[in-house]
Amino acid sequence: MTNSIEDITTNAQVIMMVGSNVEEAHPVFGMQVREAVERGARLIVVDPRNIGLAAHADVHLKLRPGTNVALVNGMIHTIIAEGLYDEAYVAARTEGFEELKRMVADYTPERVAAICDVPAHDIVQAARLYAGVDRAAIMYCLGVTEHSTGTAGVLSLSNLAMCTGNIGRSGCGVNPVRGQNNVQGACDMGGNPGDFPGYQKFSTPGVFEKFEQAWGVKLNRTTGRFATEEFGAAIRGECKAMYIMGEDPVRTDPDTQHVIKALESLDFLVVQELFLTETAKYADVVLPGRSFLEKEGTFTNTERRVQRVRKVLDVEGDHRLDTDIMIDLMNRMGYPQPHLSAAQIMDEVATVDPHYGGVSHERLDSMRFRNPGIQWPCPSSEHEGTPYLHKGAFTRGLGRFMPQEYQPSVEQPDQQYPLIMMTGRVLHQYNACAMTGRTEGIDLIGGASFIEMNDRDAERLGIADGDRVRVSSRRGAIHSQARVSDKTNPGQTWMPFHFQDGNSNWLTIAAFDAHANTPEYKVCAVAVEKA
Repeated sequence: MTNSIEDITTNAQVIMMVGSNVEEAHPVFGMQVREAVERGARLIVVDPRNIGLAAHADVHLKLRPGTNVALVNGMIHTIIAEGLYDEAYVAARTEGFEELKRMVADYTPERVAAICDVPAHDIVQAARLYAGVDRAAIMYCLGVTEHSTGTAGVLSLSNLAMCTGNIGRSGCGVNPVRGQNNVQGACDMGGNPGDFPGYQKFSTPGVFEKFEQAWGVKLNRTTGRFATEEFGAAIRGECKAMYIMGEDPVRTDPDTQHVIKALESLDFLVVQELFLTETAKYADVVLPGRSFLEKEGTFTNTERRVQRVRKVLDVEGDHRLDTDIMIDLMNRMGYPQPHLSAAQIMDEVATVDPHYGGVSHERLDSMRFRNPGIQWPCPSSEHEGTPYLHKGAFTRGLGRFMPQEYQPSVEQPDQQYPLIMMTGRVLHQYNACAMTGRTEGIDLIGGASFIEMNDRDAERLGIADGDRVRVSSRRGAIHSQARVSDKTNPGQTWMPFHFQDGNSNWLTIAAFDAHANTPEYKVCAVAVEKA
């Protein structure tokens, strides 16, 4: 996130929420957005469903799934055509505007309306509303990124923010709402295959030498693969062993049959987990880890805020700290690594990652009652952290416009599979249900699979609300329960992926974004019939 949660919900005059059902997927943040609207913030909701906040929106663009890029290009077209862009900002702080202007010239509101299946006047209204105030913030989530064109969707939103001068100031920005509590921290620590900690790229001259000196070992120069690429590699025999920590791809990754085939193709599978998940059932060795309540450390949340986690429980059993397990493995595999506490590990992070240079457990503990953590970049112990990014100048100097042409989703409906299916989350459950699914009270509220259908589609198929239905795609079939309403548009359905009694990921397609390798969970073609 370029900005902060409090900054968005306190200072933004307009909040544009794209592909983010924040009240259900991030309910604390969602409550703050609702309060901001009640205080007078204007709201634009871009979502194919009638989510809760859509009822409070000034404009709800209920677009066809997979058409985000076209929609944003249409908004930029209107903003430029009506002279609503920030001419001074564009001239002083950006480059490539003329190329963007030429590209969006073809994205008239009428053309975009036909692509997105939304009224042209709503596109114009949203563009005028977003560009017509001093401070407008964009929030987006997996409804933007979980497409084969997810990267293009994010770049388009960045183009929209830059042309209106809405980056580098309070109450503005382009703000991904991270899907889980430490996704940001995992990326910060070098979780991407071409990155060292702090997004220091393998391609940067001298970076390998820097980390070889810090770690005292010669490093492999080969760039790794994204996690989603490993399953195909396993089936092809290119990946022989896998070590999975705190992840349940059998439940959460697309095309479950493909994932299971990959795991069964491995020579050796290790899973480090709290519970015997669906994935752990395929493991040769299961290493019992500990929950956040049983260890010290930090989480870095969606707004780049590093916060302390403190141990509050001692639980009997053979489970161990994740770090102790990994350090033992490092030593047994020939790399001499002394055992380090969580605080010592954070001190090492501060020496190699400039963003975390001023972060330590000692400092976080000393400020616990006056400030909830530190937002990176925080380069030194005297630095107070950074509430919003790109103040005065972009990291690269000038912000570069990256024009993106609309490309349809990989799989489109046809006569055999005539409906689009989207997937997502519900308020009551969390991801693979590894923990929430073991909570009896939560399961009583929402513990079973369902599929949302438009009432016109249901009537045509002879399906009533509550009926058991068979849902099929080119990859498999499941059974679920129909929920019939106008929450989705005709021709579109929606399912949560939490529930193993009818998991939508048996149906989803393993089509990936060309840059980020994110799966296209949000668009696959299905057929629904009464069971």
